[in-house]
Amino acid sequence: MSSKIQVKAGNVVIGGGADVSVQSMLNIPSTDIEGSVKQAIELEKAGCQIIRAAIPNIDAVKLIPALKEAVSVPIVADIHFDYKLALEACAAGVDKIRINPGNIGSDDRVKAVANACKTRNIPIRIGVNSGSLEKEILAKYGHPTPQALCDSALYHASLLEKFDFNDIVLSMKSSTVSTMVEAYELASQQCDYPLHLGVTEAGTERMGIIKSSAGIGSLLLHGIGDTIRVSLTADPVKEVYAAFDILKALDIQKSGIQFVSCPTCGRTRIDLVKIAGEVEEKLKDCKKNIKVAVMGCVVNGPGEAREADIGIAGGDGCGLVFKKGEIVCKVPEDKLVDALVEEIEKMP
Repeated sequence: MSSKIQVKAGNVVIGGGADVSVQSMLNIPSTDIEGSVKQAIELEKAGCQIIRAAIPNIDAVKLIPALKEAVSVPIVADIHFDYKLALEACAAGVDKIRINPGNIGSDDRVKAVANACKTRNIPIRIGVNSGSLEKEILAKYGHPTPQALCDSALYHASLLEKFDFNDIVLSMKSSTVSTMVEAYELASQQCDYPLHLGVTEAGTERMGIIKSSAGIGSLLLHGIGDTIRVSLTADPVKEVYAAFDILKALDIQKSGIQFVSCPTCGRTRIDLVKIAGEVEEKLKDCKKNIKVAVMGCVVNGPGEAREADIGIAGGDGCGLVFKKGEIVCKVPEDKLVDALVEEIEKMP
């Protein structure tokens, strides 16, 4: 149920059946251009497909050309209230604008932004959340309900539609997973715009990943959503890895390793927790589309490894490496990770 409308931010297509894209946002102060560029490069290396940067004032606009020169990833200017910043960001070569038209003033200002974006084929993301709802909508619903979030997003979209602008992406984020999920479900029924999924203010790395997986994952499983951002109080690179892990868990992302590992039990005779962590770390950037099993003992190991493309099963201070269920070699525990990685490197 991907959106019918398709927009393009730089070299990334959003909606209309295009692959789900992964976004993140710089968290370096916008005045620190060198630091922001360095972080953008790290995000691009991690696989981030769209990078957003806060543009709080006119000085921050200088960041846009610096980012454009450093990375090939589309850059989104995150703007609040000041329509002039949107115009300056367009002129500076930004690939996408995030702004709520209802917050920038008169129709003339909205029209100016719509025209500037239309001239340069720059899409606009409208981003509403529980804390940004209009007084009239809050008065109608009493609190930030899913329908209130949806109504707000569609209201802002109507302000752009008035000037024949339809290159729009919508987001309706809430820190409450159930509210966020229902808001996006309503929007998918009431409009054809691409939807940017996310749980806002999701929390620290541990809880943020759990809430994002629950919210973003449940929507994607039902075909809702075109681009995603996992919001974490952490290094943005971790947002990117988490987003791709969600896509891999749902079999949406086919590039990269899927891990199967057992929770261990009293039969385990090797330090599987340590070994599994080492395997995941060493293979985190591997793009091969394979399933890797890391099992604690030979009771479940060979069976799981048979389902996987390759795997290991622990013994008493040693382990077996399997390929498609067939034993490749037996090695000491301290050589097990290296043996597994070596065999994976041989695979096409």
